[in-house]
Formats: sequence, C-alpha cells, structure tokens
Amino acid sequence: MISVYDLKSRFQDLLRPVCKSLADKGVTANQITITALVLSALYGMLLCLNIPLLWLLLPVFLFIRMGLNAIDGMLAREHNMKSKLGMALNELGDVVSDTALFVPFIFYAPEAVWAVGAFILIATLNEFCGVLAFMMSGQRRYDGPMGKSDRAAVTGVLGFLIGIGVSLQGILGWVFVLLAILCIWSCINRLRSALKK
Repeated sequence: MISVYDLKSRFQDLLRPVCKSLADKGVTANQITITALVLSALYGMLLCLNIPLLWLLLPVFLFIRMGLNAIDGMLAREHNMKSKLGMALNELGDVVSDTALFVPFIFYAPEAVWAVGAFILIATLNEFCGVLAFMMSGQRRYDGPMGKSDRAAVTGVLGFLIGIGVSLQGILGWVFVLLAILCIWSCINRLRSALKK
C-alpha cells in the first residue's frame, strides 16, 4: 500500500537549500529536533482548549513539523551531525510529539477516549517496531500503511474538518479504531521486512 512516506525524497529535495542555509549558520540537527518537540507540545496543549482556528490550522502545523523532522535528518546525514544523542532525541521526540498532538482529540470527543488511547499506544508500538527492525537488520523501517507521515496526514484532515465546524464526535471513535488497525498492519509490515533481510 502507498504511504505518504514514499514522497519523502521529493520533499527533502525542496528543503535541501533551507537545510544548507541552516547548517551554514551553525544550526544543529539536535536543535531542530528539540524545537519540533517543544512546538508540538505547546500546540497540543493549546488544541486541548478546542479553539476552532487551531484545529483548522493543524494541517499547516503538521506540515511545518514534517519539514522540521526532514531537516533534522538531513542535517545529521548530509552535514556530519549524526550522534547517539541525536538518534535518541529523534525517536523519543517523534513519539512524544505525536502523543501531544493526538491527546487533544480526547478533549474534543471524550467518548472516544479508549479508541484514541489505543491508537496512541499502537502508534508508539509502530515506531518501536521500526527501531526493532533496525536492531534486527541494521535498517530503520518506515513501512506503512499508517506510518508517521500517514498519521500526520490523516489527523491533519480530521483537525481541518473539526476546524470548519464538521461534527465528528459521533464517529471519531470508529475512525481511530480504523487508524489503530492500520497501525497494527504497519507494525507487521515493518517486522516482516526486517525478517527478510
């Protein structure tokens, strides 16, 4: 199944001039990672207030966050900034940032708490499977159909719909159950790919 992650190389090509400029100015990959984490935590806390404009702008914020995530990786790989600390910050930062941005859906639809909670748990497990694949095969896996980029795309659409006034309270639980199932599928795909190496 096609994943948003498949578009990553084209996205990186667009960001490469920005990345080079940041590197020339002495900005480090870890600084970008921490910035993305702090911004995600702050935006997530604000989203819990259920302000329509913030829901409406969620896709924009997620796009910016995706850009920051791409830039920190490019700085690390292409500008000799790889480090064990950077790897830890990247993996932990992604999980914490995702959680901060998914929890507000519980404040929007409290009746969907179990479905959203299950999605957060399985999404975290999905990233763990990607790291586990690295331990098994030496290659970090990002397989979909519900990888990090896909989760950002879907939750961005949900946030936009909430922002324009579409009522999702009645179906949000079922939507997150479906997303959780797709995350399980992603877990299986990542481990299966690692086992083939």
